[in-house]
Amino acid sequence: MTEVGPFDPTEYAIVPARTFDELQVGEVFRAPSRTLTDAHAAAFQTVSADNHPVHYDAEWARAHGHSAPVVHGLQVLAFTAPGATLFPHVIGEVFIRFKSVTCEFLGEVHAGDTLYPQLTISELVPDGPEGIVKADATVHNQRGELVLSGTHTYVLKRDAS
Repeated sequence: MTEVGPFDPTEYAIVPARTFDELQVGEVFRAPSRTLTDAHAAAFQTVSADNHPVHYDAEWARAHGHSAPVVHGLQVLAFTAPGATLFPHVIGEVFIRFKSVTCEFLGEVHAGDTLYPQLTISELVPDGPEGIVKADATVHNQRGELVLSGTHTYVLKRDAS
């Protein structure tokens, strides 16, 4: 095996990094689909300490009009984490902070549902040495129903230096 030169971990990028000014409105960043299980819901219940019976008691859920225990809304929102997509790799070292997130829960999610999260850049606003990126966050289920819609806002450096 021939070595070309010393190994440089900064050259070990998954995708070429881009700056704020190289991003485009309409770019889509998808997270892998994932089928939720009872174990996922139980783990989130443990982490969140949310002990409402709608999330774990099948009989309570049915008695209150649900077909099954409902997955925590915040757990569904977590599926839109930008780190689940290639977005952090695309922006490389220009990320400053995750500024805000909004969402609307549009449909119930249950164990056994498969979720398809995606982020779509909807707005790019230059702001001096920084840039504001707004991304529409959506999650669909296996039936094509939109179960979550929202917006992420990130602050990036305008250049990589």
